[in-house]
Amino acid sequence: MSVFEQLQQLLEGEGARFRVLSHPAEGKSDEVARIRGTTPGQGAKAMLCKTRNAEHWVLAVLPGDQKLDFRLLAAALGLPKMTMASAEEATERTGCVIGAIPPFSPGPQVALVVDPGLVERHADIAFNAGRLDRSMVLNAQDYVRVAKPALHRICAMG
Repeated sequence: MSVFEQLQQLLEGEGARFRVLSHPAEGKSDEVARIRGTTPGQGAKAMLCKTRNAEHWVLAVLPGDQKLDFRLLAAALGLPKMTMASAEEATERTGCVIGAIPPFSPGPQVALVVDPGLVERHADIAFNAGRLDRSMVLNAQDYVRVAKPALHRICAMG
């Protein structure tokens, strides 16, 4: 079963309020938001990060119009310096290409950290759902209930 199908099954099984959108494959946050009819800030940007020794993996999720502060992410989890995973590592760990990674942990070995600004400012969040040509628009409260993320401020200021 594909990541998209697994996600759809999970959300349906949990009674989450969401809708699926089919659209041209697009990796840029601003452009995909325009196609979805959402704002860039509603986009859940999921970035796979790791400690230098790759002992700890974290899926950091933040509003699509924000930048990740790696120091805040590491401090929130009490971990040493964090860096971005390579495109190959991200695909290997998540089963998705960069830009299609949904804001859900791919398994117990990957911690899920979400900046609260994503779910506090918007009733719905939007994200590519395991494919560059499929998005989901999901109720923000249902997202927190189903995904069970750790909520920490991880966005760069300014």
